[in-house]
Amino acid sequence: MRNFGVATAVALAALGSPAFSQTSAPRPKPKSVVVTADHMLDVETGRLLDQPVVVITNGRIVAVASGSARPAIPAGATRIDLPGKTIVPGLIDMHVHLTSNPKYGGYTGLQFTDSFWVAQAAGNAEKTLRAGFTTVRNVGSDNYADVGLKQAIEEGWIAGPRIVPAAYALGATGGHCDETFLPPSFQRRSPAMGDSPEELKKRVREQRKYGAEVIKVCATGGVFSRNTEPGVQQLHDDELKAIADEAHFWKLKAAAHAHGAEGIKAAIRAGIDTIEHVSLIDDEGIRLAKERGTWLGFDVYNTEYTLAEGAANGVLEENIAKERRIGTLQRQNFAKAAKAGARMIFSTDAGIYPHGDNARQFAVMVRFGMTPLDAIRTATWNAAQALGREGDVGAISVGRYGDLVAVDGDPTRDITLLERPAAVIKGGRLVAEAGAAAR
Repeated sequence: MRNFGVATAVALAALGSPAFSQTSAPRPKPKSVVVTADHMLDVETGRLLDQPVVVITNGRIVAVASGSARPAIPAGATRIDLPGKTIVPGLIDMHVHLTSNPKYGGYTGLQFTDSFWVAQAAGNAEKTLRAGFTTVRNVGSDNYADVGLKQAIEEGWIAGPRIVPAAYALGATGGHCDETFLPPSFQRRSPAMGDSPEELKKRVREQRKYGAEVIKVCATGGVFSRNTEPGVQQLHDDELKAIADEAHFWKLKAAAHAHGAEGIKAAIRAGIDTIEHVSLIDDEGIRLAKERGTWLGFDVYNTEYTLAEGAANGVLEENIAKERRIGTLQRQNFAKAAKAGARMIFSTDAGIYPHGDNARQFAVMVRFGMTPLDAIRTATWNAAQALGREGDVGAISVGRYGDLVAVDGDPTRDITLLERPAAVIKGGRLVAEAGAAAR
């Protein structure tokens, strides 16, 4: 266990102690935390506020003030003082695979038993949280592992971010989300494949039944599958619409893996809420996304990692070749979509590169045309809207979770500061620090 110092350890122990549930026991006192810093970024307005005070009770923000204004401080509240720091909302990555590990590419993962992947995912979850990402959307895992991981985090057995799980990704037989690496004798097939609107509607219901909170669908081929081309649409328009309609019927959002221009437009027209990768989007696709209010999530960081380390990790040459073809075009189209004012979210595809490096994507987004503030908003204000969870995450405001990240300096001037968080707070609990004083 990391040594936070005696004062911090005492504070964390106090915050984490369970309360008895017997009806005869007295109601436990609310657990309050007061966070102070030199500055706070208001992601809604883009303003940097001085001398903020944030009061968090039972994990949620109950008061925020800055400057000379001072909120009422509950008696006995724990203090987390961050002198010289700027606080921003806990970051949100809308596209991760916590059970995946880039160290094992191609066929190298077959050396491990099935439960290995969820066991090593616990470490990935903690790295992600310590990197400042207090919420993630896990868009696809086998064996409902992301649902189990979410439950273990919520029960306090392991450390990690808030998880919005998708469970299995839906797709077409033989498509990107199916099992494409093994011969027929293995009879391997993803249980979430379907080949008609009715089959795919049933797959939506199954994923929701077993814990999915967002529905992921593979609309086109992909980079890291065999016998699929990223630019080729793999589900018919009526199949995509059936998935989106069924997800929305159950009050769930839908996300589409889509590289190719036609598949992107088909997913947008079908009513899918977020488009992932978006590599080959054309002008018509950007226009459609703006008209429909569809969110676009470009994973523009991971190309360098795949090209540099993929072969050593066992990634097949055919997959690396697809990345070479796609990476530059994706970044060019990201720049075009950003300039056009399309609605953007922060989606990294963590698991293709090492978990915990999520924030490195911010600098790439800025390099290809975004302002630092707009890049930060993709992982806070925008992401919360795309999740449909504006009341919970994405801003430092009353009612939302007490999820904060502190950095040394102004991230709207130097976006790389987010790669080195000075402190991470989730639900009012200090989970990572570098020089934070708690008492």
